[in-house]
Amino acid sequence: MSRSGVSGVLQRVSFGVLTAVALAFITGAVVAVLADPSTRIAAAVSGILCVAALELAWIRVGSVRHRTPVVSLPILAVPALVPVLPGQAIIGVVMFGILVVLLMKSRRIKLAVYSSGLAGVGCMVYFLIDWLLGQFGAAALPAAAVASAGYVLFVLALEVLRMHLLNTPADRGGRLFVSPLRLAALLGTVAALTMFSVHWVSVGLPTPGEGRTSIQTAVGTLLGSFTVATIVIVVRSAWNMRRRLNGIVVGSSILSHTRSVDSLADALCQAAAAAVGVQSIALQPGPAEAGAIGVPVTFTPGEPQFLVARRDAMDGAFSGVDRHTLQALAATAELAGKARQNVAGLTAKANTDPLTGLPNYGAFQEALNTINSTRSDTEAIAVLFMDLDGFKRLNDTCGHQVGDEVLRVLGQRLRQAVRPHDVVARVGGDEFVIILTRLATLDEATAIAQTIRRASAAPLVVGTDTFTPSLSIGVAFSAVIETDIASLVRDADHSMLMVKKRRRRRGNTDGVASMNVSGHRSSRFDATVARAIDENQLQLAYQPIVSLVTGRIWAFEALLRYVDPELGAISPPSLVEKAKSLGRFDKLTRQVAEKAMAAAAEFRLVEPGIICITVNVEAGQLAPERLGTFAENLNSRYPEILLCLELNERSAARVSAQIREQADRLREVGILIALDDYGSEDSSVDSLVRVPMDILKIDRSLVDDLADVRQREVLTALQSFGDKLEYSMIVEGVENEHMAVQLTQLGIRSAQGFHFGVPQGFTETVDRLDEFGAEAVLPSHSGAVVHPEPQPAAQAAPGSGAPS
Repeated sequence: MSRSGVSGVLQRVSFGVLTAVALAFITGAVVAVLADPSTRIAAAVSGILCVAALELAWIRVGSVRHRTPVVSLPILAVPALVPVLPGQAIIGVVMFGILVVLLMKSRRIKLAVYSSGLAGVGCMVYFLIDWLLGQFGAAALPAAAVASAGYVLFVLALEVLRMHLLNTPADRGGRLFVSPLRLAALLGTVAALTMFSVHWVSVGLPTPGEGRTSIQTAVGTLLGSFTVATIVIVVRSAWNMRRRLNGIVVGSSILSHTRSVDSLADALCQAAAAAVGVQSIALQPGPAEAGAIGVPVTFTPGEPQFLVARRDAMDGAFSGVDRHTLQALAATAELAGKARQNVAGLTAKANTDPLTGLPNYGAFQEALNTINSTRSDTEAIAVLFMDLDGFKRLNDTCGHQVGDEVLRVLGQRLRQAVRPHDVVARVGGDEFVIILTRLATLDEATAIAQTIRRASAAPLVVGTDTFTPSLSIGVAFSAVIETDIASLVRDADHSMLMVKKRRRRRGNTDGVASMNVSGHRSSRFDATVARAIDENQLQLAYQPIVSLVTGRIWAFEALLRYVDPELGAISPPSLVEKAKSLGRFDKLTRQVAEKAMAAAAEFRLVEPGIICITVNVEAGQLAPERLGTFAENLNSRYPEILLCLELNERSAARVSAQIREQADRLREVGILIALDDYGSEDSSVDSLVRVPMDILKIDRSLVDDLADVRQREVLTALQSFGDKLEYSMIVEGVENEHMAVQLTQLGIRSAQGFHFGVPQGFTETVDRLDEFGAEAVLPSHSGAVVHPEPQPAAQAAPGSGAPS
């Protein structure tokens, strides 16, 4: 038998049994009350009122509202009735009170019978526990407290079992079905209130006056409980009303900003669930079943639906206010849907070419921008710009009606020739554009363009006229996200115009369609740079920085290198500029810094005197969200290596107060800041005091003629500044031994240049350190200085201020 079949059988059997139990106990209660009406009617009526209020003031013990159990506490009325009514009558009073209030509240007889029967059986458990504890000599107060806690646990266990057997499992977001903290608090509260009730019934209420009868005490206790329960109900109702109002306001705001109809339906369900409080909510074709509430809603004309909200049977019935809340949200959703449809219709008209039904130029531009900005790094696109040859002559000879029909048919052919995710647009009188998406290679784009060319070339009959369409097609391919997508269209247009020019020169303006592929730069260079960065293919070269005092290497500068198999060596400035335009500059710099620090750690294993590695960055990259935080983390991973960030003076000239503060922060955690290329054409004394730094690197232009006394005086002054301002100085561009000697005589302590070694790869640098140690100058067999020939294509651009 299916789950629904088992559920139906269990419900019918349970209803029959509980109905019989309710009739038996309620009848017994009536008989007991009528046996002594003068003393028992008042207590019974007070008990019924108290039980009704306590039933409505239910407590939630689950972790998720409306998807986990609730428990009502009519058991709190029992201790007050014990002195005046027999146990069977008390159970009947409890069951009758629950039956009446739920019939009035929910108008569902099955729910009322089940709830009253559940409470009745729970009361029997209460009396059984109380009797057993009494037999073992337990005092009245703790016995009643334990019995009331037993009632709660028994009822809760049956409710959990019922929900698991009869209800569809609800998503609780991984949270527990019953909250241990809520349950513990509930049990403690019930036990305490039960003991208070038993105490007051036995010793009398703490009110003025003496000589109260047990009936008066019981009635007073019950009315007190009734008052407290009523206050809880009123407060909860006010809170629910506030929740509904907030739900309507927030839901209306969300619905008014939702764009598509599908997302509008989802937003409506979410808003309704938050405003009303439900176990589940959905849009369905039919009205709500018993126990649920539903309101009609129509998003698409002729397709009415119902927004149906459901709660667990024991989780409080929906009210009329809940229904009105759903109606308000449904009406808002319908208005939002109609507004979207109207806007969509107007937008479609504004963006559609009326002759062919294709997107017009404005829609094409919007689509191209969206496709370009949302494609992945591995997705290529192509733009095909097409012009219909001989169209003006066709219009002049056959008339505009024939020309219009040719354009309509050609538009249909183009749309049928492309794939579903491609875009075809008419952008001019006889001009069409196609955006090819989800491409991998230029060859794929060219093959699709050839298919389009063949599909458009079939003869076309309009009335008595036959016309063979001939297209001039320009193709521009883009392998990476473009920063200037308009350049792709311009290249495709230019490529198409080249086709037309060639055909005019040859004298064949009609006939077979022709095609030309643009040399759009991004198809090669952009893709190459993007791939090199994305696949972490960049290489580094390392140039030694030496101490003129000790004659030994103490640091290396990491310089960017990349040689593409097709394009050859790409200069560092070109790499950096292209990385900026592709939005990958910070990613490139991170890769350089990572590789440089790892290499420096290896160098130090070979030669412990290597303590520092320098990496070129721009000043703006010091911001925490760009490289600042990354640099701190990287520096902490290599405690024995000093990371030095070189800022070129061009970028440092525009440094902000925030960047200066960030530079100071980086220095505090042990990262060195260097000002690079000082003495170049952009230099100013202002940089020496504006930029927080540990090292000043002197540009080669200040040491190219050390015979000039002015150069020597400038170097001496800068070294003096460094001593006073507490920064070190490194002179770049030292080409020979004579320059090194002159700098030493001037008091310069550190230098860098070809005299000490050209930039070399990781393996070559390790080999040098392994063979010669940290010696600043490599001797040849003849005692002369070895000067390896530098590779011009691989040299860093002075002043690029990037990983160069």
